Amino acid sequence: MSTTDKPVVFGTEDILLSLCNSVTRVLTVATQSQVHFSGMVQRISKTCLKPDIGCFVLFDGGFSGLVVINFSAQSAMELYESYMLNMGMSKDELASSHTSDEVSNVMGELMNQIVGDFTGKVARELQTHITQNQPKMLVLTKQVMLSVDTNLDKPEARRVTFYTGRNNIFYLELAIDRTEFIRLFDFEPLEADDPDDLIAQANAECKAAPKPIVQPAPSKDQDDLLDSLGM
Repeated sequence: MSTTDKPVVFGTEDILLSLCNSVTRVLTVATQSQVHFSGMVQRISKTCLKPDIGCFVLFDGGFSGLVVINFSAQSAMELYESYMLNMGMSKDELASSHTSDEVSNVMGELMNQIVGDFTGKVARELQTHITQNQPKMLVLTKQVMLSVDTNLDKPEARRVTFYTGRNNIFYLELAIDRTEFIRLFDFEPLEADDPDDLIAQANAECKAAPKPIVQPAPSKDQDDLLDSLGM
């Protein structure tokens, strides 16, 4: 690279865009319906879990942060039903309410696939490594403020609006340390995994061992979990 060339910088909005693309990529394949997001992003001061289903994942490593997705009952049920029907389940076998444990389990699995897709891209495109915890799903009746991002040195938070195939809305929130990745030299990112293969693998594992992937915590355990996060 010559001295006149400017290095390629990958910042917060680029990381957010990569995460948003993982959301649409995984959910579109999983549900066989078009999921898309707004071209506008909001700067927010705090991340929070909101009704009707809130899901969060912490990640650490090359950079630290928190991902939150807040689903309305309508968006959660649409994604759940489309995913299960795409797996070959019949309509009368599906849960009828977003408060069902099965809906939380499925949404947790989809969240796990989304973050897995995202961490894979981080490794390929940024040549660094991040790890994440198991997604936590909470059925909520009121908003819960998350103070996890206070552990970050210089937190930045963003919110993006997503739309399902039937135009139901859900929101993604990202809080990370302010950071920039600067390309020192050109390199070719490794090839990405095929999302169809990822979904097929997840479906096969689900059918082979039909047990909850994310166990919904009893109310006391949920309280202990929220207390440990400073909520």
